[in-house]
Amino acid sequence: MEFAPAIIISAVAMTLIVGGRYLLSSGFFAWLTNRVRPGQYGQLKPQIGREIRWSLLSAAIYGVPAGIVAWGWQNAGWTKIYTDPNMYQLWYVPVSFFVYLVLHDTWFYWTHRLFHRPQWFKVAHAVHHDSRPPTAWAAMSFHPVEAISGAIVIPALVVAIPIHVAVLGLVLLVMTIMGVSNHMGWEMFPRWLVRGRLGKWLITATHHEKHHEYYRGNYGLYFRFWDKICGTDIGLADLGSRFSTAAGNQRIGE
Repeated sequence: MEFAPAIIISAVAMTLIVGGRYLLSSGFFAWLTNRVRPGQYGQLKPQIGREIRWSLLSAAIYGVPAGIVAWGWQNAGWTKIYTDPNMYQLWYVPVSFFVYLVLHDTWFYWTHRLFHRPQWFKVAHAVHHDSRPPTAWAAMSFHPVEAISGAIVIPALVVAIPIHVAVLGLVLLVMTIMGVSNHMGWEMFPRWLVRGRLGKWLITATHHEKHHEYYRGNYGLYFRFWDKICGTDIGLADLGSRFSTAAGNQRIGE
């Protein structure tokens, strides 16, 4: 097919972009961790090396559908991504943002629970849980089987649901920040948010760290409502965490 080389080039380009985004974002939060919690990653160099290798492989897997979608958007009209701000009414812009987050979170919750079934865990998800404790480099540390499940969701959404290109960029930014910061091993968000009304519904490192500690519950990505609905939420009352008043941030599990 004449367009095959162009799609391959697009997939390679998106792989480089996804890999570069991972290295920059995880590298920044790893640097931040070393500033806030000196020495926290000091004994984890072999683990971090393993996380980076798995993550770069995942970046290649994420890059393939992303490259196909990018080519299709620019050349074939395969997607619902739009650039004209007047194409839809203004109220649709924030609605589309939250729709994408909710649907992505729903997909993540149920596939994540599936990967915790013994057979799936052994085949794939054990790679991610080899990070004990997780670090900022672990956000994309997946077995290829799990990486495929994560790589298809955003491309599927842009084919089905209209979204402005800038809003899509914001979705990807939130996905990156939440994915990395939830694995740092310390809480960067303030106590008033984590312990307040928002914290009852949002997932932060305080919430996700217990998933890595107990290997059960707290399966969501952005929100806690599926955990609450399905009885898999380990709430703050169960965490036993306390906040550091000296540094102004929270060490998980202290």
